[in-house]
Amino acid sequence: MLASKPAGRNASVIKYDILTALGTHALASDKGKQRLVLRLMTLITARYNWSRDELAVGQREMARMWHVDERTVKREMAKLRALGWLVVKRQGYRGRVSEYGINLERILSDTQDIWAAVGPDFEQRLSGDDAVPSNVVPLPVSSPAPAPDLSDGSEWSLTKGLMHAEDPAGYTAWVQALTRQGRAGGRLTLIAPSRFHATYVMAHLIPRLLAACRDVDPDVSDIVVVS
Repeated sequence: MLASKPAGRNASVIKYDILTALGTHALASDKGKQRLVLRLMTLITARYNWSRDELAVGQREMARMWHVDERTVKREMAKLRALGWLVVKRQGYRGRVSEYGINLERILSDTQDIWAAVGPDFEQRLSGDDAVPSNVVPLPVSSPAPAPDLSDGSEWSLTKGLMHAEDPAGYTAWVQALTRQGRAGGRLTLIAPSRFHATYVMAHLIPRLLAACRDVDPDVSDIVVVS
């Protein structure tokens, strides 16, 4: 069974089980998801500190490791945050790279449907009552809206994913109902279900929405909400 965290005598087994769950999940997914999971697995094997739950690596290094440009790195990291698999522990500033934690609980939850494909022993280990890691952000106990569909890859879909992962309650109350009207240069226009809703979002949430959106697409310079 999985220990409270991947350390100690069985650490190597725990780590291999998590990587196996990720790999098998990727192989059962489409090519886009396969690339995303492979990139995460590469970060884990190359740079993740399991005992401290610490992943600190710069975008330039990730771009070199993944053989992509830094814009792609920003989008892929935003997707992993939107999935809830990566959690920002410390935002980068003044030349220091951002520090992330890995939400092992969410990863295990999202890969559970493929455990049986690996084998009954694997499924039994991961299904143990003590298999919940302690170094993760717990899933909310309330009933927020489900995570948004990220399949279209638009800047707004990914932004909604980030907002859902970082603040499920706020997402459910104010972000979920916003739909994308269109994009003109750096301005993204969203539609709210009512004038009150649009006014509230413009007054209170635009800085957060814009920051999340720029994590996905740095060319976005403004967000406008209409009803």
